[in-house]
Amino acid sequence: MDIPVQTIPAIKKKSRIRERKALFYGLLFTAPAILGFIIFTLGPMIASLVLSLTDYSVFKDTTSFIGFDNYAKLFSGEDDLFYKSLGVTFYFVILRVPAVIIISFILALLLNMNVKGRSLFRTIIYLPSIVPAVASSMIWLWLLNPDLGLVNTVLTWFHLPTSNWLFGESSVIPSVVLTTLWGIGGTVIIFLAGLSGIPKQYYEAIDVDGGGWFHKLRHITIPMVTPTIFFNTIMTIIGSFQVFSEAYILTQGGPNNKSLFFVFYLWSTAFRDTEMGYASALAWILFIIILFFTFIVFKTSKSWVYYEGEKS
Repeated sequence: MDIPVQTIPAIKKKSRIRERKALFYGLLFTAPAILGFIIFTLGPMIASLVLSLTDYSVFKDTTSFIGFDNYAKLFSGEDDLFYKSLGVTFYFVILRVPAVIIISFILALLLNMNVKGRSLFRTIIYLPSIVPAVASSMIWLWLLNPDLGLVNTVLTWFHLPTSNWLFGESSVIPSVVLTTLWGIGGTVIIFLAGLSGIPKQYYEAIDVDGGGWFHKLRHITIPMVTPTIFFNTIMTIIGSFQVFSEAYILTQGGPNNKSLFFVFYLWSTAFRDTEMGYASALAWILFIIILFFTFIVFKTSKSWVYYEGEKS
């Protein structure tokens, strides 16, 4: 049926009105999120970028624009704690990220099995992740006390070697990694969601072909859950670079700056030394580091992340 020529302008006008209404209501409903992002995220980021180019300090009467002097001080080696904190943080990330991904994935596989009491086990694994960081850190501070802690006491009962844990220079970072593994319940839940989305007929096809659990894991489970591994890897990397609560409560950067995490050093520079301009430069360095590693993971994901339905 042909539309009369004289009605075409009216149809176009109504279409434009509908588009304007859709745009208006879209902006109206997204306004709280947009304003929140501008006020609480974008605004402070711009302010910190400006401050990083100054010598702003809380107790100084005047603030001067110094350009990239703060960044030059960081990379020139004048501030040896900068490279020290970077090394500590990278060491922590290298230990923690694989540990979190592998242990969370194994726990998710176990919790995905159809066994009696599965809901109870899932609850037990998830509960520690909702315990406040301060409370859990205080518990671990007692457990890992080299003199009175429960861990060393149990090791002594079984005549096993003890450790200084958080108080030893060589053991402090692995000990902090151990305490953070307490709260991986959220990562386990995300893995469980990914595992539950795998179609059962794929496993049935393996059974028909005479394959076992290893074939199912290698050819079905791991490839199908790679998008979840990708997401959890990104979030774990970001969270590991930003570790602060455990460092602040458990070690305070010690012993001998062996646990001087980057964010703890940033906080100390800003709120102990009140060098806000220098701390802002540190914050932007951290932002660039996290952005770089996130970009690397995204870039390499094309070679190992499989999405159902895509052509291989």
